[in-house]
Amino acid sequence: MTSKDQSDFVVKLVIALVLIAAGAFLALAPYWPARIAGVFLLGAMYTHTVELQHQCLHHSAFLNPRLHRLVGIPLGIPLFVGYSHYRIRHLQHHKYLGTPQDSEFFGFDTRQPVTWGALLREMFNFGRILTVLGEMARSIRGTWTYDMGEVPERRRREVMSEYRIMALCLLAAVVAGCAGFGEQVLLLWVLPLVVAVPLHFVVELPEHILCDNASTDVLRNTRTITGSRFSTWYTNGNNLHVEHHAAMSVPINRLPERHPVAVELAVHSHRSYPAFFRLIAREAQRNRKAGQSR
Repeated sequence: MTSKDQSDFVVKLVIALVLIAAGAFLALAPYWPARIAGVFLLGAMYTHTVELQHQCLHHSAFLNPRLHRLVGIPLGIPLFVGYSHYRIRHLQHHKYLGTPQDSEFFGFDTRQPVTWGALLREMFNFGRILTVLGEMARSIRGTWTYDMGEVPERRRREVMSEYRIMALCLLAAVVAGCAGFGEQVLLLWVLPLVVAVPLHFVVELPEHILCDNASTDVLRNTRTITGSRFSTWYTNGNNLHVEHHAAMSVPINRLPERHPVAVELAVHSHRSYPAFFRLIAREAQRNRKAGQSR
């Protein structure tokens, strides 16, 4: 980490906050076209803030390590992503990628065939929010436990405290709705979630799907996408996933320096997101013709 790396992240954070404010302004405007645009902008930014939270997980955003959790917690609340829980499982994912112990927090189950039905189910999997509600309930009771191994008691307490904060935010939204601000809650959080959940799936999908998930070689089990400046910004470098798995502590803004080498050596490399999604469409269509429609 350098001061420039931190400055780059702070700029991305400020841009995200400005766009969220713009989305809220539009969503609360008296005209429906503006409201629709605002809802979609908020949903897009709630997805983006989880990608910023991802950088905080790796402690590659700030020079002061304590800031990562302080900033990372609110970044995940709109999409119901607990910072410390995500961090535990995500770092485990990095450690065990390509093995049965892999524990990715999100994403398509790469063990199942790529079909239109499976893609749609995962894209609109709002059931994950119900799972998070269960995590909140167990945290409030103090009975939350990690389901993929053991974690230190300090980490367990951190996870529970963050889910309790999330529960308070949800309670505040419910109270606001009962107090006559239901329309605002709907426009600023509920409807944007309808946009953010499938959009987040689309952002996460390319990482390892149709790669060699039985290999522990990052050049075989992970994908890199050149993308555009916009897609690299919006996904916060998630397109450069080979580069990230090869050196997960490197700040995201410096991953493009490694991209030419990744393109040369990686088995799964694409010039653009459309090229990747054409691959997915061809695979889903091939499986449909083969009779694997579920």
